[in-house]
Amino acid sequence: MDMTSLSGSAGWIMVPFNALFWAVFAVFLLILVAVSLVMRRRSDRAKRKLITASCVLMMVSFVAYKYCLSIDPDFDRLTAAMGGFNWWGELPLHLCNINMLLMPVAVWSRKRSLLSFCFFLGPLGALMALAMPSAGFSGFPLYLPRMLGYYGIHFMIVITALAIVTFGLYRPRFRDLPVTALTVLLVALAVFGINMLLRSTGLHPKANYFYSVETEGNFLLELFHSWLPWPFLYLLPCILILGVYMAAITLGFHLTERRGKDKKK
Repeated sequence: MDMTSLSGSAGWIMVPFNALFWAVFAVFLLILVAVSLVMRRRSDRAKRKLITASCVLMMVSFVAYKYCLSIDPDFDRLTAAMGGFNWWGELPLHLCNINMLLMPVAVWSRKRSLLSFCFFLGPLGALMALAMPSAGFSGFPLYLPRMLGYYGIHFMIVITALAIVTFGLYRPRFRDLPVTALTVLLVALAVFGINMLLRSTGLHPKANYFYSVETEGNFLLELFHSWLPWPFLYLLPCILILGVYMAAITLGFHLTERRGKDKKK
């Protein structure tokens, strides 16, 4: 895309935390609030169906978005240093989009470890991707297919994961945190195994889902790698940070619920 066309659509240029970014984020949050109010008196079964339908819609959109990437010469040029587009490198196995697969399982199985994983890790992973987009997803008009797909799906992951709580299907508890941390570790280990399989078979020589093989220049992972210079193992300090993050959010829920109980007395 040349600079003339970019300058002609300046108001639509998406960059993390610019006005357009916050406007789109606000729209998605308003959707979450509106849908939560509508679903407030509906059965849990209806709420699970809606979350499942949202995930199916996201998965269909995900495939369409990846197809658009596969035929986008501009994207191929921008990612040439990383090998360009590779279908094996576009599977829904990153920290954010793996939740599209796990959320329906979580809400129907009612397993607290999975519900907790989706609630804590879905928004976290998606917001990290939105705040630090990879090549080709920042500084371009939002109406490009790849931009609509990238930002639309990630914002949808955020609000669908939050809906697990706003719909009343899950409330964070401190007792959930150790099992959630173990679930994160097991999921990361499984994804690391997939990375090794893709690399060893040559299907995707640079497979790096969950960033469990290479740090790709991430300053925090680089620091951890200096302590633990081995693939996957350098992710272990992230579990400790995740524990603090989950505990802080759970504490907020705990204090809010206790305040509500005190007001009723």
